[in-house]
Amino acid sequence: MEFTISAEELKKALHRAQGIVERKAQMPILSHVLLDASPKGLTVTAFDLDTGLVGIHPADVSSPGMGTVSARTLLEIASLVPDQRIGIKRLANNHLQVTSGAANYKIVGMAPEEYPKLPKEATAHLVKISAAVLLDLIRKSAFAISTDESRYTLNGVFFEARESGKVRMVATDGHRLAQVDRVVPADFKLASGVIIPRKGLLELRRILDEDATAECELGFAENSAIFRKAGLSLVIRLIDGQFPDYQRVIPKESERKVVVNRTKFADALKRISLLSADKSSAVRLELSDNQIKVSASNPDMGEASDEVDVHYKGPTLTVGFNARFFLDVIGVIEADDLSLELGDEHSPAVIHPADDPNYTAVIMPMRV
Repeated sequence: MEFTISAEELKKALHRAQGIVERKAQMPILSHVLLDASPKGLTVTAFDLDTGLVGIHPADVSSPGMGTVSARTLLEIASLVPDQRIGIKRLANNHLQVTSGAANYKIVGMAPEEYPKLPKEATAHLVKISAAVLLDLIRKSAFAISTDESRYTLNGVFFEARESGKVRMVATDGHRLAQVDRVVPADFKLASGVIIPRKGLLELRRILDEDATAECELGFAENSAIFRKAGLSLVIRLIDGQFPDYQRVIPKESERKVVVNRTKFADALKRISLLSADKSSAVRLELSDNQIKVSASNPDMGEASDEVDVHYKGPTLTVGFNARFFLDVIGVIEADDLSLELGDEHSPAVIHPADDPNYTAVIMPMRV
């Protein structure tokens, strides 16, 4: 194997791989990328047995072949070489020679035959989907994914096809929930919903962030999700399990309906949560006619309160919430106003953008 490639193109490939390769893997080869030089260019593969990324990059190949190398080491070299072109050649004992200008490296590699095989994609039914729509689905749901490894079915986002050409993503950690529906006029041929794990979903988001206008395809085959765009494919092993009945968490009707300015409410929450308990970020919301009072107290620091004007007429209510959960939701909403639905002091808060009924967030109350 021998080829030359621009430093920028190699860095692009290796930056993509960094979120996937395992730096402290039990299998050392999982910290490597697989380099496959062929007449079509350089194919770079990163795989951690759950998430696999394959990218094709332009390169001048003088001798086809394969090799593996530490993704982190090669990225550090590519970031510091003196020339805009980098030459890579496989030597005996799986070593790789990397040259750029007068700089010359010999890096220990591993046998490419030992690199694990990615799941087959041949049976996947892929449909076209807007990168902007897919990015919006992920951005508005991923923050609610649970990080508790013991609740593994909550360690991802639930993806399902709905009626009227819509798809839905739902995530919950048991304390909050995010549900977003978007129109995708295509048939994914899913008999039921699937759970896409957090790591793979975040890698997909990174790829989509590169170009939200790119033409993309998404599909599912056996126990994997498949994403493709020009020159790149991502394979994500799905979580095997049953996602909870999330619809039971969302109240059907709430007694109190409030409209509040998103920015003013967020600013008040940020100011007052400075004095809330460090871990819980607990604040008290006191709802009365046309006003929400936000307050917090901490025996070690003191207390604080602020008031926000709202559109509301009805019974008063005092209830506690985690301010950070509210701010996470507000952070993914673009609308000027929020619709906030509240029951009693034991009921969750339901949040919608005032102009988007297809997005719902639920936050459970807490004792303050």
